[in-house]
Amino acid sequence: MALAVLVAASYAATALLNIPSPPTLLRLMTTDPSQQGTLFPSRTVSASPDAAPLPVRSTPLPDTVPWKGERIPVQQFLNTTRTNAFLVLRGGRLTHEWYREGMGPTTRLSSWSAAKSVVSLLAGQAIGAGKLREQDRLVDILPQLKTGGDFDSITVRHLLDMTSGVDVPENYKEYYPLTGTARMYLTRDLPGFMRDHRVLQYPPGSKGTYRSVDTELLGQVLAKVEGRPLADLLARNIWEPMGAQDSATWNLDRDGGTEKAFCCINATARDYAKVGQLVLDGARVGTRQIVPKEWIKRIATPAAHQVDGWGYSAQWWHPSGGDGQDFSAVGVYGQYIYVNPAAHTVIVKLSDYGDQQDEQETFDALRAITRAP
Repeated sequence: MALAVLVAASYAATALLNIPSPPTLLRLMTTDPSQQGTLFPSRTVSASPDAAPLPVRSTPLPDTVPWKGERIPVQQFLNTTRTNAFLVLRGGRLTHEWYREGMGPTTRLSSWSAAKSVVSLLAGQAIGAGKLREQDRLVDILPQLKTGGDFDSITVRHLLDMTSGVDVPENYKEYYPLTGTARMYLTRDLPGFMRDHRVLQYPPGSKGTYRSVDTELLGQVLAKVEGRPLADLLARNIWEPMGAQDSATWNLDRDGGTEKAFCCINATARDYAKVGQLVLDGARVGTRQIVPKEWIKRIATPAAHQVDGWGYSAQWWHPSGGDGQDFSAVGVYGQYIYVNPAAHTVIVKLSDYGDQQDEQETFDALRAITRAP
C-alpha cells in the first residue's frame, strides 16, 4: 500500500511540475547523453535534396597529443574522453573519420549546447535579412514577457553574448530536475518556463555568464520573427544549402511544441562537420552566401565580456590558450565543432564524457592535431 501511494505521488508530482513521468526520468538516468534525444518529442530536419558528400583525402593523425602534462596516443585520448565520433577536415576534405564500436556515419548524436552555435547562424541570417536587429528588445518581440522592470531592457545582443543576467542557473542533473537548466530541459512548456523565470541576477549587459536560458529566449525570438519553427528554419536555411547528407531531429518540449533551442539537435557527425566547414568557408557554398560574411566576423571576434573566463561571441566560444583565432561550438558531455581558420581545419568530437570535464585539456589536444603536418 505504501509503495502504491509513493508511486502515485511521484506521478502526481511530475504532472504538477509539467515534466516527464517517473519512467522517463529513470530512462534519462540510464541512457547515454548522446542518445537522450530519442526520449523526447522532436521535429525532423530533412536532409538536403542536393546532398553533397564530403570529399575524402586520408591523412594520418599525429602519434600523440598533450593530455594533463603528458603525451598520450590519440586513440587513448579518444577512449579516455569516451568519444563516439571523431572527424577531421583539412582544406574542406575529410582526412580522418573514426567511430566508437556501435556508432557509424549515419548514427545521430546529440549536439547538446553545440546547438547554440547553430542558432547563432540562424540569428545571423535573420539579422542580415533585416528581420531582426541586435538592439531589438526581447519584450518588443515577445510582449507577453514584459515585466515593467529591468528585465524589459534585455536586447537580442544580450542574449547572443550571454549578458542578459536572467537568473536560471546551469544545472544538468536529471535526477535533480526542479531547478535551472535541468528543469528547462525537462519542462513540457518552454514558453511558460520563460514567463515564470523573469528574474535578473545582474543588470543586462553588465557582465557575461553562461546561461542556456539566453539561447532559448533567442530561439523563441527567431521563431516569432521568421514565422516558422526552428527545425524548419534549419532545414531550409542551412541543411538544404550546405548539402546535408542526412536528416536530423530537434527535440521539443512536447509533441508539436517548441524547440529546445539551447540544446538537442540530433544529427550525424558528418553533417556537424559540414556546419563547421560552412563557417570556415565564410558561410559561402559555391556562389551562394548562406549567412552574411559580417556575421562570421562577428562570431570569430570575442565580444566585450568574457563568459566564465573564456572569450565568447554570439553563441560561439573562444577558448583560452590558443592564438586567439580559433573558435568552437561546445556542448556539455564533450561535444565540439572546432574551427581553425588559419589552419583551414575543422574537427568534430562527439562524446559521452563528464558534463563539463577537461574542456581546456581537450582544446589543447585538438590544437595539437591541427598543428600536425
